[in-house]
Amino acid sequence: MADKKELTELEKLRVLIPHWLEHSHSHQHEFAKWLAVAKNEGQEEAAEAIDQAMGKLAKADKYLHKALEALGGAVEGQHGHHHHH
Repeated sequence: MADKKELTELEKLRVLIPHWLEHSHSHQHEFAKWLAVAKNEGQEEAAEAIDQAMGKLAKADKYLHKALEALGGAVEGQHGHHHHH
């Protein structure tokens, strides 16, 4: 295990961004579910706010993809990484 190469800060970022995108997609799915609940309950103002939040999250994802591309893409073989929230 001592032979394992430590990731540079930029490599860590190239691991983190795909992780953030994965979480974002999960949140968008949840938002869509609760948007429907708000609409079904006649809460149009809340539904509109959730819809706006979903749009902002999608825009953030676009910029995260752009950042990842600028960094050279995701680091290969880093699927089992550990992280803290």
